Amino acid sequence: MGEFDDLLEANRTFAADFDLGGFDGKAHAGVALVTCMDSRIDPLAMLGLKHGDAKIFRNPGGRITPQALEALVLGTHLLNVNRILVVPHTKCAMTKHSELALRDMITESAGVDASWQPFGVVDDQVATLREDIRKVTAHPLIPEHVKVGGFIYDVDTGLLNPVE
Repeated sequence: MGEFDDLLEANRTFAADFDLGGFDGKAHAGVALVTCMDSRIDPLAMLGLKHGDAKIFRNPGGRITPQALEALVLGTHLLNVNRILVVPHTKCAMTKHSELALRDMITESAGVDASWQPFGVVDDQVATLREDIRKVTAHPLIPEHVKVGGFIYDVDTGLLNPVE
């Protein structure tokens, strides 16, 4: 496990002063966030939230996938979620390449045919975000009282830009 020694050591340092235990697993600010896996995004900090305030679901492109919908249904019914933010971001790799180009890049990198693997590229980020918001608001298991908002996070300024 030598490849993980640095991370395990950092974890021991983190755990030595750990004071974040005892939470009940609910979203105390009533927030769920679906955003990209991009490391430039600090989900809690960008919303002024802290540990225990929100449920966070991350995937490439910050898309509303079946798994994201599953998380949102659970969050709204069991985990105190009453506001959902869908937040893709500027300069996202999922907006820069076609599905075919990504498959070719992965095939070359992996040395294995990746033509069967979907990647969910985004041609029009605003239109895709609007469609993802519609997927959430139209879902029969997301309560009508839950507020859903779409925003594009600017990785250069840190600002969230609302999309109607």
